[in-house]
Amino acid sequence: MAKSGSATTSSAPQLHPRNLHQGRYNLQALTSSHPALASFIRDNPKGDATIDFTDDKAVLCLNAALLAHYYQIKYWQIPDGYLCPPIPGRVDYIHYAADLLATFNQQTPPQGRRVKVLDIGCGANCIYPIIGARSYGWQFVGTDIDVIATRSAQLIVQSNASISKLIKIRLNSSADDIFTNIIQPSDRFSLTLCNPPFHASQQEAESGSQRKWRNLNKKPNDTPKTHLNFGGQASELWCEGGELAFLTRMIQQSVAFESQVCWFTSLVSKDKNVHLLKKQLQRIGAVQIKVISMSQGQKTSRLLAWSFMNNKAQEEWALTHWKG
Repeated sequence: MAKSGSATTSSAPQLHPRNLHQGRYNLQALTSSHPALASFIRDNPKGDATIDFTDDKAVLCLNAALLAHYYQIKYWQIPDGYLCPPIPGRVDYIHYAADLLATFNQQTPPQGRRVKVLDIGCGANCIYPIIGARSYGWQFVGTDIDVIATRSAQLIVQSNASISKLIKIRLNSSADDIFTNIIQPSDRFSLTLCNPPFHASQQEAESGSQRKWRNLNKKPNDTPKTHLNFGGQASELWCEGGELAFLTRMIQQSVAFESQVCWFTSLVSKDKNVHLLKKQLQRIGAVQIKVISMSQGQKTSRLLAWSFMNNKAQEEWALTHWKG
């Protein structure tokens, strides 16, 4: 039987200072908020309580418990086979993005529904809008090209009164057009967010999943092939040309919306892509370009941010859209 006060590691201590998920998970507290988690808790060889992170149902339940305990989200479920994200890292992205807005708001992250954010690829899990809405009260538009994903995200939003008036979900009917028909003429977004498809092909995605299993001392044959990616549909995991091609397209298309978005941002997983993307941003005339390193345990990723506005224009944006 697991020790009642035990916890299990969430991530190393490099998380953003405002991230609520520092250190170790308090499984007892999480179970009090989401009792279903209790059935997945077991003792590790040292006698400490933990869950099996190779069990997709256990990880899904842990996420639901984290969202219930820290963000008061009472309903959170996703369809089988869809991406189940690690929440601490997703929370980090939101806080670092908030820091971008704080630079022209007296170093204080702005709060409230007047801050509007666009999430490109919200997925079935709707994690970024949930965290941003609950942490800062921001208003979100979440988009995805997958019909099932948008229906799932919409159900999550409608089922939680705390976010139902802060998040809208829009289906993007074109995988090639990232912003067109999503950003309406009247829209003004302080931020756009994106966690782009990482791999260039399904084969590459499956190879990456096998490496994950080896890191967990598991053989791919130990689990059904459908679970090799720890969840994730094709559109969530890969696109032709991979991360670099997707973000190059996003950068090129962002020019058309330079006056409607204060900061465009995206995660960049591959360090070698950063230099190429920065050169692309310089070519299209981005006024500000920032690269912010983020670390979660052994994983390092980067937040790439660009704006077509100088500091003065961004301060005027704040006065007009947050304070005016």
